[in-house]
Amino acid sequence: MSKLSQAIAEGDGISFIVEVSDSASARAAESQGADGLAAIEGVNAVRTTSQLPLLHLGRMYDASGAAAEAVVIRPDLAMWDEAQLPWGAIRIHAEGSAGSHNGAKSLISSLGTLAFARLRLGCGPDHPLSSRKEYVLRPMKKAELEIAAEMIGDAGDAVELLLTKGIEPAMTKYNRRERQQGEDAAT
Repeated sequence: MSKLSQAIAEGDGISFIVEVSDSASARAAESQGADGLAAIEGVNAVRTTSQLPLLHLGRMYDASGAAAEAVVIRPDLAMWDEAQLPWGAIRIHAEGSAGSHNGAKSLISSLGTLAFARLRLGCGPDHPLSSRKEYVLRPMKKAELEIAAEMIGDAGDAVELLLTKGIEPAMTKYNRRERQQGEDAAT
């Protein structure tokens, strides 16, 4: 059991976890009876000041949470299928609305923000749909499976590029209308 879980379990049923950002705010929270601390930044400074259980509210590529007992990862990137895009298309955006995608609406509602990158994977048909739900839930055709396999490989490359070089290079590379025949996904 982590120190954070133990502090909450041994408490009187009411635990106060205070968000802090530096040594001074950590000392103040501890002196006022906090049962635990949460930090987005300054985790190492907070750890050197206080031995209270510490929750790091980090980002997925932020290594500063090593001093914490637990890490809550804020999403930096969400990925979903998109029937509004043609099969095999990949679109990356820094933020935006959910459009008509119910899963994206649910995610945005849960997070309470639009401020996360999104990678949309095209699965749209080349004909009008009577039911989008039936279309996306049906078994894929063999040709669609082949395109999907390539697209998923490209999506992995896109995520790696986004995490290592940033969103702008990933958008520049993947937000083109059509990929050139024989183009290497790694370039």
